[in-house]
Amino acid sequence: MYWLIGSLITIVMMGVLAVADNVILPTDLSLLDMIDPSNLSLALTIFATILLAFAQFNIPSIDSHSADNNTSNNVSCHTKLPFRIIRYLVLALLATALVIGSALQALVTHQQAETTEITAPIRVQAFVRIEGLSDSVYDADTDSGYRQVAVITNITPLVAELTPQELATKTSNYLKVDKNSLSSSYYVNSNEVSLKVSEHRVLLNAYPKKAANDSQFAALNDLQPGDEIFMSLALAPLATSEQAVNNPTGFDSYRWLRGRHIDGVANILAVSPTLVNSNEISNEISDRKRLKQSLEFDSYLQRFRTRIDQGRWRLRQHFYQDWSAQTTAEQQAKAVTLSLLTGDRSLINRDTKDLYQLAGISHLLAISGTHVLFLAIVLAGIVVLLFDRNYSAIYRRIPRWQVRWWVMIGAAFIYALFTGFDVPAARTAWMLLAIGFVRLILLPISTMRVLLALAILMAWRDPYVLWQAGYWLSFIAVALLLKYDDKSYQHQTTAVTNLYDDKPHTHINNALSNRVWRMVKRVFKLQFWLFLTLLPVTLLLFGKVSLWGLFINLFAIGLFGWVIVPLNLLAGLCYLLVPSIADILWVIISTIVGHLHDLMIWLTSWPALSDAWLYTPVNIAILSMALLSALPWLLPRGLLSRWLMLPPLTLLMMTVYANQQSLVTVPTLYILPTGDSYITAALLQYPTVNEDSTNWLFLADHRPASTRTMPSSLTADKLSENLKQQLGNLSVDKLESIVVQSSSISLTDTLIPDNKNIANTKNYELLPMTVAQLNEQLSISQYWQAGRSDRWSAFQQDYKTIRQSEDTPTISAQRCEQGRIWQSANDELSVQAITGWTKIGDTSVWDCTIALDTNLPIRVLRYNAADPLNSLPVNSPVSPQVQVASNKLTGKQSESQSRLILNADTHQRVWQLWSLLCSVESNNDDMLFRNTRWLGHSASQITGDIISRQRVDEVITYNNKTLEAALSLNNIDSFPNAETTSPQK
Repeated sequence: MYWLIGSLITIVMMGVLAVADNVILPTDLSLLDMIDPSNLSLALTIFATILLAFAQFNIPSIDSHSADNNTSNNVSCHTKLPFRIIRYLVLALLATALVIGSALQALVTHQQAETTEITAPIRVQAFVRIEGLSDSVYDADTDSGYRQVAVITNITPLVAELTPQELATKTSNYLKVDKNSLSSSYYVNSNEVSLKVSEHRVLLNAYPKKAANDSQFAALNDLQPGDEIFMSLALAPLATSEQAVNNPTGFDSYRWLRGRHIDGVANILAVSPTLVNSNEISNEISDRKRLKQSLEFDSYLQRFRTRIDQGRWRLRQHFYQDWSAQTTAEQQAKAVTLSLLTGDRSLINRDTKDLYQLAGISHLLAISGTHVLFLAIVLAGIVVLLFDRNYSAIYRRIPRWQVRWWVMIGAAFIYALFTGFDVPAARTAWMLLAIGFVRLILLPISTMRVLLALAILMAWRDPYVLWQAGYWLSFIAVALLLKYDDKSYQHQTTAVTNLYDDKPHTHINNALSNRVWRMVKRVFKLQFWLFLTLLPVTLLLFGKVSLWGLFINLFAIGLFGWVIVPLNLLAGLCYLLVPSIADILWVIISTIVGHLHDLMIWLTSWPALSDAWLYTPVNIAILSMALLSALPWLLPRGLLSRWLMLPPLTLLMMTVYANQQSLVTVPTLYILPTGDSYITAALLQYPTVNEDSTNWLFLADHRPASTRTMPSSLTADKLSENLKQQLGNLSVDKLESIVVQSSSISLTDTLIPDNKNIANTKNYELLPMTVAQLNEQLSISQYWQAGRSDRWSAFQQDYKTIRQSEDTPTISAQRCEQGRIWQSANDELSVQAITGWTKIGDTSVWDCTIALDTNLPIRVLRYNAADPLNSLPVNSPVSPQVQVASNKLTGKQSESQSRLILNADTHQRVWQLWSLLCSVESNNDDMLFRNTRWLGHSASQITGDIISRQRVDEVITYNNKTLEAALSLNNIDSFPNAETTSPQK
C-alpha cells in the first residue's frame, strides 16, 4: 500500500507539472491567494502521519470464553467487519486526499513560478544581490564564462548604455538615499519597474567576447555571496522545454533552471566598480541594511546560509591562488579536490568532466551521502570518546546512542549546508534524523519506508525537485543498496554458518584468503548489481551510459571512499585550525588525483576500447518493462516466481529491437541539431533489402557571404562529439559518405580568397576538422568536399600528428562539384551534386547543393536529442493541388522518383550560374518527379524564379524559419511562422 500511494503521488505531481508547463494557464487564479505551498505541504505531512497511524492500527480479536467456539468466532468476525470497513474507507479517503493535495501542491507551485518569470527580453539596470557560489569562473585565457545565481531588484529599463562609472554614480546616489531615509525602503520612481514583479531570481552570464570588458568582468570572480552591486543587464526568458529539441545533447536547460527556481537569464553588460555593502559604507548604513534584511527576509536563516557560502567562497579563493602559474593537469587535480570537499565544481573544465563521464565515475564528483555520513560518524565518534573519558555522567540522562545521534545530525546538516544542500547530501541528513526519530519512538517502520516517505516529503516541499536527475538517481541507488544489503546479509550469514559447521578447523591462512575472495566477489556483485539496475534509469535520463563505469568503479569507489575523501575531510578540519597542515594534505590528495587522471586517460585511450558508450533510446514504456522484469528479484524471495520475468523480458528485448529496426525501415532524413543556427547536419538513412542501410551525413555552413554575422563559437571537438552521440542513438556505426557542402578556404592553396571571405578564417576549418575526428571513430567509405581540397592530405596528416593517431585510416577527399553522382547497387537511391563549379576561381560558386533522387519518398524528421524515438516530422503533407497534378502525368512519368534537394548556397551567384548552365535540364519532361522538396536555410540566396524552375512542391528550412523566396511566389499555402511552405504551381 505504501509503495502504491507513493507511486501515485509521484506520478500525479509529475503529470501536473508536465501539463501545466505545456498548457497556458491564467496566472490570476484564486488558488494563489487562497493556498500557501508551505502550509499545504504541512497539511499533507499531517494527513500522511494520520494515514500511517491508521495503517498501523489493527482491530483486536475478541477473546470469548464461551463454551460454543463456533458461536464465539462468528461473533468476533461480525464485530470486526464494520471496523475493517470503516478502517479501509478512512485509508481510502486519506490516500485520495494525499493524491489530490499533491496535485494541488504541484499546480500552485508552478503557478507561483509563472508569476515571477521573465516573459520578454529587456535591457535594464538593476540592484543585484549575489546568492551562493558561481557555477563557473571568468577566465579569458580558457574561454570560461561567469555564471552566478542572483536576485535583482530596483529594476529600471535602460534608455542608453551605461558605463561602469555611471553605475558607480548610481551606487553613490543609492547610498545617500539610504543614509538619509528614515524608513527601511528604498525610493523607487514611477518609471523604475516595468516587469510584473519587482524582484527576480536570475542566472547571470558573462563570457569573454570583448577585450575591453575583460578587466571589469574578471572582477566578477571577486564577488562573494551576499555582495550587493549595481549592474546593467540584458534579461531574457528561459528557453522552453520544446526548445530542448534544438539542443544537440538533449539537455533540457529549462527544467534544470526551473529546478533551481530561476526566473530568467541575464547577460551582464556593465558592472559597477563599487559594492553597495563594501567596507567603505558607514556602520550606520550597515546596521540599517541589516535591519532592512531582517524585515524583508528570513534573516537568521539567510545570514547563516550566507556565512556558510562565504566560507566556501574563501576556500575556493584559497585553491584559486596562483591558478595561471600551474599546468592544466595541476589545476584540474586541485579543482577535483575542491569539488570533493565542498561540492564546488566551478574550477573543473569541460575536458575533465568529459573524462569522468567517459570513465563512468562522474557521480564521484558530487557530494554524496557517503561524504556526509563519513564526517558525521567521525565527529560523533570523537565526541562520544570525549564524553566517555570526561563527562560519562551525562549518560545517566541521555543514552549514548542519542548523544551519537544528535552529533551526527548536527554534523550532517552543517556539512550538507556547506556543500550546497544538494539532494544527495540533504537526503542523508534527513534520513539520519528520520531513522533516529523512528528508533526513539519505537515505530515498527522499515528503512525502505523511511526512504520512501523522505522522497515524498522532499517532493511536497519542492515539486520541481522531480525534474532533477540527482533526485531520482540518489533515492533509487540508495533503495537498491538497501535491497542488496538485505539479500547479501542473509546469504553471508548462511555461508558463514555452513563454513563453521563444515570446516571447524580451517587453517587461518585459508580462512583469510577465503574472506578476501568473498569480499572481492561481494564488491563485484554489488557493482554489477548497481550497474544493471540503474542502466534503464541512466539511459532514460541521459540517453547514454559508459561501459567503462562497470570496471573503473571497482577501484575508483574504494580509492575515493577510503583514501581521497577521508584525507580531504581531514584536511578541511585542519584548515580551520592549522592551515599549513591542510595545504600539505591537499598537495598529497592532488597528487593522487592527478595520477588517477593519468590512469583514466591511458585506459580510455586504448583504440580497441575507445568506443565505450552505450546508446539505446529509452522511454517510459521500456523502463516499465525493465522494472517488471526485475520485480521478482526486488520482492522477497518466494513471493513471485522468477520465471515470471520471462514475458516482460522477452517483450523488452522485442521492443528495443523493434525500436532500433524502425529507425531504418523507412527512408528518413534526420535534421540533427548542432548548437549553431548556421551550421547544419543531416543524416540520410536509406534501407536496402539485402544489406545494411545506406547512411549519408551532410554538413554545411550557411553563413551568407554578403552579410556580416557573428563567428561560430562551435568547435570541432564539440560538434564531432555531439554527432557521434546522435549517430549512436540512431544505431549508425558506419557511413557510406560524409558530404561537406560548404567550401573551405583552408583546404586550398591555389586561390587567394577575397577579404570578405577570410573574415572568419577559423570557421573554415570547422567542418573538415569534424570529418577528421569522425573518421577516427566511424567507418567512412568516402568523403565529398565542396570547393578545392588540394591541402586535405597535408591537413589530415597534421591532424594525425597532433592527435598522435597514426593508426587512423586515411580517407581521400573527392570534390563535390556539379555533375558528380553516386547510385546504389539497386538504383533505388541516387545522390547528385547540382551546383558547385570548382574550376572557376571564385569561392562564391563552390557551394555544393545535393539532390537525393529515390524511388520511395523520404520523410524528414527533426531529431529530438532528448527522446530520439519521438523525433517529429518537419515536412507537411503534399498539397492537394500537387497530388492532382501528379495524377495527370503519363504512365512513364508516374513511375518517376521523388526528389529532395539539400541546398547550401551562401551567395546568389551559385543559382545565377545554375540558371545559365543547368536550367534547361530541369525543364526536361523526363526529369519530372512526383514530389520535389527543397531543404535549406532561411538565409539562402535562392530566388522564387529558381524555386519555380526546380518545380518545388514544398519548402523546408533547417532553422525553422520561413524562406523569403517562397513568400514571393504567387500562391503560397503557409502561415507566416510556419516551418514549411508549399508553393502551388
